Amino acid sequence: MAEISPALYRAGSGEPLLLLHGFTGAWHHWRPLLAELVARYEVVAPTLGGHDGGKALPAGTPLNFAGSTDLLEDHLDELGLDTVHVVGNSMGGALALELAKRGRARSVVALAPAGGWTPGDGEAPRLARFFARQLRLTRATASRMATIVRRPGVRRLALRDIMRHGELVAPWDAIQLAQSSLRCTVSKDVIDTLASDRDDLVLRELERIACPVRLASPQFDRVLPAERHAARFRREIPGVEPLVLAGCGHVPMWDDAHLVTRTITEFVDRHAAGNATAVGPASG
Repeated sequence: MAEISPALYRAGSGEPLLLLHGFTGAWHHWRPLLAELVARYEVVAPTLGGHDGGKALPAGTPLNFAGSTDLLEDHLDELGLDTVHVVGNSMGGALALELAKRGRARSVVALAPAGGWTPGDGEAPRLARFFARQLRLTRATASRMATIVRRPGVRRLALRDIMRHGELVAPWDAIQLAQSSLRCTVSKDVIDTLASDRDDLVLRELERIACPVRLASPQFDRVLPAERHAARFRREIPGVEPLVLAGCGHVPMWDDAHLVTRTITEFVDRHAAGNATAVGPASG
């Protein structure tokens, strides 16, 4: 039986597939893929803590990938899920890799994952400025959003930083994407944390990952471009399988739902129960 609420989407049966959205998002970021994925798997798509519809973060929760993954592990336990196939986009991709380090992932498809930068390279402060600008623009246009997104060409322009083909997003979905970003209660704190360029904002010990990982880099990613953010993942994750999502932007589910669905299903099915093989530490 399906369970759908602002905090969680859960439906389907079969191999458990966890979908993790990006910063300022919510579970409905996965809407273009849900019909096909639910037909094949038990799909679990939570809205992450501090985001629109998600649980409030407990006081003192560290605003880094490790702290967020602690909460995510607790949520998996509450849902009765031990290990899952994980698909994550952006921040969700970083959390997927953290889950893999902890042995909770059967496989990972990381779509433009965050956390591949290094302290001092300027990327975390740049992202802080990017998100701050995005939220300022969204707040400034919120009262006129329904009118703004009515035309496909305007949707493409409004969503150009995160998608290649924003005109494909329905007006109602575009409004919901904008509203969710404004309802993210941790946005200011996360932006301030990124601006601080702290060491604990970087994904480390990637060599501990023992499950299969597919690193899917959108061709036109303007948020976490592969040339600056994918190199360390390719170098440090044992047996990683890199590929390029042709014609897609940072949130590729909306640019080419069929391509992203195939990217996920081919990999998950290859590593499903009965087919799975562990990936050991890289040699040489």
